[in-house]
Amino acid sequence: MVTYTLRDRPSLPGKSFVIARTTVLRRTCGLALSLAALIVTAACGPPPSPNWLAAAADLSDQTYVVGSKDFDEQVVLCQITVSALQEAGASVTDRCDLGSTDQTRRALLDGDISMYWEYTGTAWASFMREPEQIPDADVLGRVRQRDLDDNDIVWLRPAAFDNTYVIAIAGAPAAALQLNSISDMFAYLRSDQPGTICVEPEYRSSEGGLRGLQRHYEAEIPPNRVQVIEESLIYQSTADQVCLFGQVYSTDGRMLQFGLKVLQDDRNYHVAHTPVPNLRQDVYERAPEVAQVLDPLAAALDHLTILELNSQVSAGHESPRKVARRWLAGRGFISGA
Repeated sequence: MVTYTLRDRPSLPGKSFVIARTTVLRRTCGLALSLAALIVTAACGPPPSPNWLAAAADLSDQTYVVGSKDFDEQVVLCQITVSALQEAGASVTDRCDLGSTDQTRRALLDGDISMYWEYTGTAWASFMREPEQIPDADVLGRVRQRDLDDNDIVWLRPAAFDNTYVIAIAGAPAAALQLNSISDMFAYLRSDQPGTICVEPEYRSSEGGLRGLQRHYEAEIPPNRVQVIEESLIYQSTADQVCLFGQVYSTDGRMLQFGLKVLQDDRNYHVAHTPVPNLRQDVYERAPEVAQVLDPLAAALDHLTILELNSQVSAGHESPRKVARRWLAGRGFISGA
């Protein structure tokens, strides 16, 4: 049980209220801001027949601009969304691979795009600048309510995976040096032994990144032990031991490709980064049935699924659109790849 306030807002999803801050509401499969029982049932299992999304909602009078950030998983999620909305009859403009987190978020707030998938941990630490460590299960509810109140952004159903930041190391040095946790990493980097940690620019600068990690673990990494490089280079650089440690993402396909080992976050610093479709409120209210298209997708995207889809793009060098449509067709969401 979680404590919230029920506030009348008849135009928002499926109920006559949305979640604010003080009364009692039970969490269910559908979560807050979702959803009619029929949709929840469908979202929690495989679609019953091929071309299922075309029958789930009629969006033939709707126009959407779908965006994403500029890394493989985001582009895959974007292409899944584009194809699903098109299957439901919508006219869709593809603005996948739009840019950084800040650029994509700004595009949503400014109305340049209708929707994209954002991560709970990014919103909590970076958009809302919350230093407080709260249970992962509570982050979405807090983020959802504040973004609706402050920015008129609607968060729908979360995907069934968590793409949080992780610190990785190649298997051979991990075994040879007995490095198993982030605490072990801090101890090693403060020693005289050689080695650096490679991080992407966003992790270096964000509140939920390296600065917060050092505060949380009550330890500092010497500046000469930190290399800031493009995220796309970190996986190979860590596998080749150019960087002894690499800040990466838990569902990136290159984790499989390079056989990297994740260090245990033994002080539980990294909050969950669960992706959730974010829509402008005016876009949502124009056709609330868009949730009937997006929610089943979120339910079907679990950790193993997204890891494999990401690997097909990152390691297999396949087109994100091709990968997205093949998966949708294989699950019966659309009529053909």
